[in-house]
Amino acid sequence: MDLNNFELEDLLLSAIKSEEETSKLYKKLKKKTRNGLLQDKLKFLAKEEEKHKAFIEEIYLNHFPGKKINLPLQTPVPLPEIKITKETSLSILFAEAMNAEVVASNFYKKLAERFEKGSKINNTLLYFSDMEIGHYKILEQEKYSMQRYEEDDVYWPMIHVGP
Repeated sequence: MDLNNFELEDLLLSAIKSEEETSKLYKKLKKKTRNGLLQDKLKFLAKEEEKHKAFIEEIYLNHFPGKKINLPLQTPVPLPEIKITKETSLSILFAEAMNAEVVASNFYKKLAERFEKGSKINNTLLYFSDMEIGHYKILEQEKYSMQRYEEDDVYWPMIHVGP
């Protein structure tokens, strides 16, 4: 992913918008399943994206003091958009979310290059890049399980009760 043709302001606004949309996606996915453990994981992922958004907003406000954060309807940076419909299966949505996490990881790795190596911002963005891969792995495992049981949204109410 080449970010050299984009202004820092556009990159930060795109990142904020992407994190906001991804958080909303995970909240919607949470509502589409009855599996309590999966709901917890999706809630966790949504919160993670909200934390990323808050950090990027902080970077934006520090680099553009006095400017209000106005998210564009369409971002100039090509980041994946995921559309949820009633007909779209959870496994398809998870596959799309997995793709978005990989793109986000690459995006943060490249965005980190815009900041001094070893600085707090640089290190945090690289950490975000790693975290996005962690999100990918969570989604990958859940997608694998889901594909085996998706036809009936298999869920046993007492499955998570301890011994």
